Amino acid sequence: MAERRRVLATSEGTSSHFGAIEWGLLAVTSITWGSSYLWIALGLESFGPGLIAWLRMAFGATTLALITRQTVAIDRRDWGVITLIAVVGNAGPALLFALAEQTLESSVVGMLTAAVPLATLVVALLLGNRSLRPIHAAGLILGLIGVVMLSVDNVVGAAAGVTGIVYTMLAVFGYAVTANVIGPVVQRYGAVAVILRAQLISVLLLTPSGFFALSDSTFSWRSFIAVAILGVLGTGMARSVQAALVARAGAPRSSVVGYLVPVVAAILGVAFLSETMSAAELGGLAVISVGAFLGTRKVRPTRQG
Repeated sequence: MAERRRVLATSEGTSSHFGAIEWGLLAVTSITWGSSYLWIALGLESFGPGLIAWLRMAFGATTLALITRQTVAIDRRDWGVITLIAVVGNAGPALLFALAEQTLESSVVGMLTAAVPLATLVVALLLGNRSLRPIHAAGLILGLIGVVMLSVDNVVGAAAGVTGIVYTMLAVFGYAVTANVIGPVVQRYGAVAVILRAQLISVLLLTPSGFFALSDSTFSWRSFIAVAILGVLGTGMARSVQAALVARAGAPRSSVVGYLVPVVAAILGVAFLSETMSAAELGGLAVISVGAFLGTRKVRPTRQG
């Protein structure tokens, strides 16, 4: 009898221990995604949101196509999940974040995405993931508190457009769904194979919006290079790295990247833009660090009998 499996399923990960490999994958993703909102803002100086979304997917897919040499056959039962990932995890957020930054500052958008870990936890529980322990939940909640400490002054003081917030929250939900459903297919086919196919689908889906955005766009090397970096690193490489992390550590633990992205953004601001950090922000960094540590602690197997 052929194996039957759920169309949508989450994964607890293949590794109960969050070790050096997992921390390395987490660091690469956090650093890359922490700068993504800056690249989007630079892209918007010359390009429309639809064109930015299409270009970043095209750059990402091209990068992955060039680095892979394997031909992987995808079971027809898994194409539905890969298409879902393309819609809610790639094409949707790519367009929504660009639209959001038309009314919100890039730093504010980055801070709002800190809701991803808790959203991921909710979706994981709905899909039947029971690997999360109380210490992990405490870490996720503590991380959220740290992000609030880090970002409250920036969010409250910003000219926050309601539409931009809605766009960002829709993208957050898409990321949460993707983080949960991507693990099983990545475990079967590998991160690059899954992300490449999802991004190729996204390129097709975003072609109309990219075409119509041409009339509202002008060319500049500054914007083009920014979107190229965004596509190659943030959309192509980092998404594959994050997918590999989800497959190894499971969705809830790997989602702590959402707490580290604002940290990276803040550090880059101090290092390269001469920004300053308040005592509350420094305290937020410390709280996030503790939350990330607790949220990635080793899962001890439950004793049977």
